[in-house]
Amino acid sequence: MTNPGKKRSLYDLYMAAAQSVREHDASCTTCSPEHRCPPGAHLYDELVRLQDDHLAQRAKRS
Repeated sequence: MTNPGKKRSLYDLYMAAAQSVREHDASCTTCSPEHRCPPGAHLYDELVRLQDDHLAQRAKRS
């Protein structure tokens, strides 16, 4: 459960996006690793963007 007064971290957003993709993939009959339906593609693109941002942020800290 999230705290409404607390801003979610980039990592939290990244993990939430990963969960959304997993949930969509489990229920979508048209998505595959090679082809995604439009909603699935949107979710996956958001996951990739957040993952890239998270990894870039970690690289800056090292």
